[in-house]
Amino acid sequence: MSNSDSDGIPKPQQPLHPSVVATLDPEYVAFHNKYLQYVQPAHTRPWGPESRKPPPPGASPRTETDPLVVGRTQDWNVGHAKVRAYTPVGERPEGGWPVILFIPGGGWVYGGIENQASLSTNMCIRAKCVVVSLDHRLAPEDPYPAALEDAIDALKWLSENGSILLNVNTNKIAVGGCSSGGNLAAILALKATQLNPQIPLMFQLLLVPAVDNTASTDTFWNSNRHAPYFTPETVVYYRRLYLPNEQDWSLWQASPILAPRDLLNKAPKTWIMVAGADLLREEGERYGEILKDVGVSAEVKVYEGAPHAALVMDGTMQIGRTMITDAVNALAQAFEAVDNA
Repeated sequence: MSNSDSDGIPKPQQPLHPSVVATLDPEYVAFHNKYLQYVQPAHTRPWGPESRKPPPPGASPRTETDPLVVGRTQDWNVGHAKVRAYTPVGERPEGGWPVILFIPGGGWVYGGIENQASLSTNMCIRAKCVVVSLDHRLAPEDPYPAALEDAIDALKWLSENGSILLNVNTNKIAVGGCSSGGNLAAILALKATQLNPQIPLMFQLLLVPAVDNTASTDTFWNSNRHAPYFTPETVVYYRRLYLPNEQDWSLWQASPILAPRDLLNKAPKTWIMVAGADLLREEGERYGEILKDVGVSAEVKVYEGAPHAALVMDGTMQIGRTMITDAVNALAQAFEAVDNA
């Protein structure tokens, strides 16, 4: 499929829907109109591993800021997966560093050890904690439940080895994730209560999470069905690569919003980031409401005008920088609350 007309002029592949332009952050509108509208939607391209290759230089500017300099970076093989541990500069506090197991996004399909390094290093330096970033197996080569199994293995590894290998305080473990990583983190927070022995978690940080793999335009997606770039067709495309068996969509191990109440009430303190102009907005808001209904301390913060990808656009949008700062502050405050308890 050609992305240009006969004169070589690029053709818009996914222009902004007129109904959403006025609701979007102006910086995003400008960036989308200059670059993103010319990108062929993922669901219209045949799948192949080459899809994971980065765009050619100059195709569009880098949207994330450069990673911050940390005190130490270490890579470990954990089962079928890898983890990268970022340690802050300076001496560890008495008892060890607090730690978050963080799962970057990528639709369960894209990722790598460098994924969302800007966000991870910001959490490390500004929240003064070790960040263990998970590089899990990817679909469709390794579909559900491979990524979830990798997340569980990483949490067990961190709990068993973190104090010795990473100088962390295993009584101060948080989990977090972005988008599909938020899906895995939310499930992991519930799974942790079922392990033998259980692994107590003190916080979960869910950033624009996908918490309902049964969602459609008939349910949570209707109000934002014209949200940019991250469309119903694209989300279902990723879902089918990760969850090829439709009967798995309604399992709480794939859709944590469907978990039983007597399991949800065991979730740790929660902070949920929701982008206002995001297809996943309503399910994220609803998950927060359900957690509060069952007695979990949960906060949901909505960023009006932000699209789904705003969190990884801190190099081009002020709202992206604000979202990172707020996520870092929420994590830091959770650790401080434990210290002051």
